[in-house]
Amino acid sequence: MALSTTIVLCTCNGVRFLEAQWNSLLAQSRLPDEIVARDDASVDATVALLETLSRRAEDAGIRVRLFRNTANLGYVANFEVALRDASGDVLLLCDQDDLWHREKLASLVEQFERRPELLALCGDARRVDAAGRALGPSLFDVLKISRKELRSIHAGKGFEVLLRRSLATGATMALRRTLLTDALPFPAGWVHDEWLAITAASLGGFDCTEQRLIDYRQHDANQLGMADRDLAAKWRDLVWPRAASIDNKLIARDEALQERLRALGTRVSSVDRGRVEDKLRHLHARQTLRGTSWRRAGTVLREMTAGRYRRYASGWHDALRDLLRRS
Repeated sequence: MALSTTIVLCTCNGVRFLEAQWNSLLAQSRLPDEIVARDDASVDATVALLETLSRRAEDAGIRVRLFRNTANLGYVANFEVALRDASGDVLLLCDQDDLWHREKLASLVEQFERRPELLALCGDARRVDAAGRALGPSLFDVLKISRKELRSIHAGKGFEVLLRRSLATGATMALRRTLLTDALPFPAGWVHDEWLAITAASLGGFDCTEQRLIDYRQHDANQLGMADRDLAAKWRDLVWPRAASIDNKLIARDEALQERLRALGTRVSSVDRGRVEDKLRHLHARQTLRGTSWRRAGTVLREMTAGRYRRYASGWHDALRDLLRRS
């Protein structure tokens, strides 16, 4: 049975790239049934442009619903409200500055129609600069997503992958609207895309496609970008003061996840609930590291031997970071 679709577009001072993005939405091989656009208190001409663009979509038979926040909510809260506004069976998240490839909507929605267990899907992207020129490595390349991680996600083991690190980028995501019952509201400290992905994964419904279905634009006004990091940046990250690594906010994120999994009850496996508890033990152990590198070595070695650096962090890289970072 054909599923209805809503593109959920969030904007804020987006005049520069918005029309090109909107044109790519109207050029889809399968048009959406609805576009929900919510502007986050723009001070430029974004709202006026949306009103003009909406008429083009309505002429193509697409229902358009425009909303404007009277005060700026921030991009995470704006997406939460916009998702609540959507009525489609499948919701496709949309940023204001990218370009969708012609087959994006059709390709993603086909998977939801074919796979009733699927709750959320993310994908790869072609990275481009402000002028639309290709930047080389794809989004998945820059994220350094391994073949092992992809195989695990495809095999239904996405929760353990996402518990280690976030791999889902909102601009590439689609989700079944029923997921919102379990995923909303978004807890503090979580970005909307990573929270939707890990909630879906906890219920056995997360996957990713290796297709590059958007041009993911990198420019100076990105809320979240995916730029390449040079060796100097990596070294600064390695030796940054340890207090900047594991703080109460990071622990609070996983405590919020733990609480949400409890609320989902038996729909979440006891194994996955146990993984969150184990990760919290690891974070607390790392947070309490004190003194010289030699004094920290015992705890780091114990966590490394137990496999927790590998399961919940970046393996030897984070272990080395915990030894080298300044107190």
